[in-house]
Amino acid sequence: MQAQAKTKFKKTPIGEIPEDWDVKPLSEVAEYINGYAFSPKDWKDRGLPIIRIQNLNDPKAEFNYFEGEIDEKYIVKDGDLLFSWSASIGVYIWNRGKAVLNQHIFKVIPKKGIDKLYLYYAMFLAIEQLKNRIHGSTMKHFKKGELKRTFIPIPPLPEQKKIAEILRTVDEAIEKTDEAIERTERLKKGLMRRLLTRGIGHERFKKTELGEIPEEWEVVRLEKLLNAIQDTPHKVPKKSNTGIPFVSVNYVLQFPDYNFYIDHSRAGIEYISEDNIEFIKKFTPEPGDVIYTKWGTPGIAKLVNTKDRFVGLCSLALLKPKRSLVYPLFLVYALNSNSTRKQIIPHSKTSTRTEIHKKHIKNILLPLPPLEEQKQIAEIISTVDRRLELLRQRREKLERVKRGLMKDLLTGRRRVSV
Repeated sequence: MQAQAKTKFKKTPIGEIPEDWDVKPLSEVAEYINGYAFSPKDWKDRGLPIIRIQNLNDPKAEFNYFEGEIDEKYIVKDGDLLFSWSASIGVYIWNRGKAVLNQHIFKVIPKKGIDKLYLYYAMFLAIEQLKNRIHGSTMKHFKKGELKRTFIPIPPLPEQKKIAEILRTVDEAIEKTDEAIERTERLKKGLMRRLLTRGIGHERFKKTELGEIPEEWEVVRLEKLLNAIQDTPHKVPKKSNTGIPFVSVNYVLQFPDYNFYIDHSRAGIEYISEDNIEFIKKFTPEPGDVIYTKWGTPGIAKLVNTKDRFVGLCSLALLKPKRSLVYPLFLVYALNSNSTRKQIIPHSKTSTRTEIHKKHIKNILLPLPPLEEQKQIAEIISTVDRRLELLRQRREKLERVKRGLMKDLLTGRRRVSV
């Protein structure tokens, strides 16, 4: 890429773009074929996968299948460009084999002079325009006529291809990072499953209510490992624009691994004035305490690993471990294990929302190795977590790079050499 200082710009409905670029509505740059209106009676256990919106948004979502004759225009193959227009507006490159397209999703066929991969990236600009015009109900959708008044920039074809190539290179780096994250997450799950049931170097095991564990281990109730379980405050001081961070469950759930810290850039963080001395004294966690979610996604444990003061614990419980009995990081991993999560599931459903209460938390059963082995187990798992943290940081950086490049390349602020 090279900057071209002499580039002249012109004003358009989507802002300034280079004079030698064009602006066209989506309706003129491609053909849009809506998917077939499959009904549940069409669904089979085998045949071609039916691409529904959930299959675009979640690669792990299960498919329904279709077995029968269907018009070729509804067939989707790898590399096809798809555009969902109801419930969830998004653009996708399909890469999971031959399939059939459900209604509420367009198959997009670019017209002459439009590079398909460039159109894929440019359509993200179009989606922002569409979303800005759609208001009201939670079921977001638009009519096909909206494509006539939704515009994208059109550089000369060689420049389209070069822009798409640059952005695709970043996407490939993101995909490789995602694959590394997925492999590392599988490794972590396997390690947790083995270390939290078999320990390190044991040969003799015993049967317990939690399954087989080493003979030297115990099964204990969580309350025996804690100095206190501090519950959600019933009355919260008035929020302010500055002061001490007030933490809620939505903020805590943004942290993917065991580690919790204060990041003022994250959503969901509020503040209370330092004048609330008694409240702050009572509800200020210390490093080594454990936060445990009670609502939303109950049963997620995070280690307080920060010297920054914060208070609140809205929809959270604060666990204060007895350091002579349990290593705090081991406790976090044990609470996040599948066997522990299964214990709380029966207690987490109510008529109005998903939550658990203090009485259920204190009765959680946990495997308890000797303290030194707890530390060893925690250190092995945390090594993998640190690797995950680095990978996620790399992904965030790549996403920032991609957003910056899209902003510059798709507006012509940065020109490419072709």
